[in-house]
Amino acid sequence: MTRSEEELIMRAPFQILVLPFRGNPPTVEYAVFRRSDGSYWQFIAGGGEDAEAPIEAAIREAWEEAAIPRDELFFPLDSRNTVPVLELAGRLLWGPDVLVVPEYTFGVRVDGIELRISSEHTEYRWADYETCRQMLHWRSNMNALHELNHRVLNAMIPR
Repeated sequence: MTRSEEELIMRAPFQILVLPFRGNPPTVEYAVFRRSDGSYWQFIAGGGEDAEAPIEAAIREAWEEAAIPRDELFFPLDSRNTVPVLELAGRLLWGPDVLVVPEYTFGVRVDGIELRISSEHTEYRWADYETCRQMLHWRSNMNALHELNHRVLNAMIPR
């Protein structure tokens, strides 16, 4: 079995994005992370493994990248995006016909939790909506932040 075939088996064809937040209106903050391999700011991101569902991948990635406990309440957002496969892996992992994969987004309230970053990041910061929006590199992250901020400010999140 070649390396590409092994990666294909292990890597599910989707991406996830997790937006940690804390506080209540009007004082809500979002955790944004600086990538170690690109020095840009984004939310927690990663891919699914094996037969994981997107929510399972989000919970695992949040634990691996920021030590967010697996039993916190993760909830899906409506924001969706597609990500070019070449941006994820530099090559077509799932064959020549799979050029983009879906990106699923999730929010998670982390009041009272101390985040710890993995080697994928050099630092993280808590920021208000406007500061966070200006820091973010990817448009999909900005869209998800806009949705989550609206939901938080209008009491439209699960408790």
